[in-house]
Amino acid sequence: MISIRALGVVLVVAAAAGSLAAQEGRLTTTFGMRSRVEAWDWFDAGPEGRYAFSGSILRGGVTWSDARWSARIEAAAPVLLRLPEDASLAPPAGALGLGANYYAANDGERDVAGLFAKEAWVQLGGGRGHRLRLGRTEFSDGAETTPASATLATVKAQRVAQRLLGPFGWSHAGRSFDGASYAWTGSSLNLAFLAARPTRGAFDAAGWDELTINLGYGALTAAGARGEARLFALYYDDRRKLPMSDNRPAAIRLADSAGAEVITLGGHLLRELSTGAGAVDLLAWGAAQWGTWGADDHRSYAVALEAGIQPKVLPAVRPWLRAGVFRARGDDAPSDGRHETFFPVLPTPRLYARMPFFTTMNLEEAFGSMTLRPGRVVVRSDLRFIRLAEPADLWYAGGGAFEAESFGYAARPAAARGLATLADVSVEWRPSRTVGVTLYGARAAGRDGIEAIYGAGATGAFGYLEVELRR
Repeated sequence: MISIRALGVVLVVAAAAGSLAAQEGRLTTTFGMRSRVEAWDWFDAGPEGRYAFSGSILRGGVTWSDARWSARIEAAAPVLLRLPEDASLAPPAGALGLGANYYAANDGERDVAGLFAKEAWVQLGGGRGHRLRLGRTEFSDGAETTPASATLATVKAQRVAQRLLGPFGWSHAGRSFDGASYAWTGSSLNLAFLAARPTRGAFDAAGWDELTINLGYGALTAAGARGEARLFALYYDDRRKLPMSDNRPAAIRLADSAGAEVITLGGHLLRELSTGAGAVDLLAWGAAQWGTWGADDHRSYAVALEAGIQPKVLPAVRPWLRAGVFRARGDDAPSDGRHETFFPVLPTPRLYARMPFFTTMNLEEAFGSMTLRPGRVVVRSDLRFIRLAEPADLWYAGGGAFEAESFGYAARPAAARGLATLADVSVEWRPSRTVGVTLYGARAAGRDGIEAIYGAGATGAFGYLEVELRR
C-alpha cells in the first residue's frame, strides 16, 4: 500500500520541479542498473541452506538545478528471482542467509518485482554555505564531507560512513528517508542535521511506505588537509509496538511492545601521516548510548580502532595493508532490567560484515586486510576473527527496521562466544566510469558458538557476481 504521506511527498516535489523547470536552469537525467547473482552455503545446514538467486535494481531519475534551487525525482524498480523457499523455515535455527530474508519479507513469493519513489526532494542552496532539503532522500551518517586525501576518503567511505544510518544500498531495494535535512559548509567546518522517518525497503521490494520511526541526527565535522574529526548525536524513537530482538526470556520480550527510544553520542577521528615506509592512515570511532528498550533501561557503547599503511613497494599494484579491532557491548544479565547490547540503529551492514551473517551487536572482532590496485582493478582480501562480546547474549544479524511487521534484527542463542574465522576476497574491475564488475567469495569456519547450533566443523560460504551500469 502507498502511504498518503509518501505519495504527497512525490506530488509536491513533482509540482515544484515542474514550476522550477519553467524557469531558466539545467535539467539532467540519470540511469543505473545493478544485477547480482548470489550463492549461499549456510554453515552446512543441509540442502535448504545451499541455494542461489538473483537480484537487480533499476534506478532512473531527473534533476533540475540552478544557482539557488534544485529538485529531483527518482524511481527504483527491484527484481528478485528464484528466492529460496525452504531456507526461510529450515531447522534448527530459522532463516538461512539473505535469500531467506528476501523470501520472508515478500510474502513468500519466489519471484518479486517492485516500483517506488527512491528520491523525491526539493533543495534550497547547495555547495558552500547553506543547504535545506525537503522530501524523500538517501542519507548516510559520516558522509557529510569528503576528505581531500584520497586515502582518507576511501577509509571514510568504507569504515566510517553508514555505521548507524545508511541507505542499505547493497540490498536490492535499499532504504530512503522522508523528512528534512540541513547542512552548512564552510572552508573547514560542516554542520549537518536530519529529521526524518525511514522508508520500507531493504529486503522488501515494496518501498513506498515510511515507517513509524522518528529520527533526529546532528553532526559537526572539522576537516584539514591530513585529517578530520566529527562529533555526532543520533535520536531513534521506534513507535511500531513490536517485540524487539534481545536476550530477555521469551515471555517477557513478547509481551513488551513499548518500543525503543535510544540516544547515541559519538564521533570519529581520521589522520594520515607521511612516513619513510609509506603513507599511514589512522582511524578511531566510538559511540555511547542510553535511553529505554521496552520496559528496560538502555546503556551501551561500541568502539573501533584501525590503522593502515601503503608501503613503498611493488608500485605496479600499490599495496595497502590495514588492521583493526572492534567491540560492541553485549548484555550479560537478561533479567536485570538493563539492556546493554549496542544498537547499530539503521546502518548499511554489509560494509562492516562483508559476508553478512552477523552485525555489529554483541560483537568482538579483529581483522587484517590487504588491498592491491593494479590499473583499473581493485583486489581486496580480509581475514577476520569474530566472536560474541557476551555469551549470555545472542548472535545478531540484520540492518535494522525495513518493514512494519518485523523489528529488523534477527537473533538466535549461541552456547559459546566463538562465531567464526572469516576469510574473503573481492575483485572489482571498472573498465570505464559507467561500468563495474565485482566478483566476491567468502568462507567462514564456524567456531564453538556456531558449531553448537550446526554441528562440529560447520562451515559457511558465500559468493556473488555483480554487474553495474551507470549513466
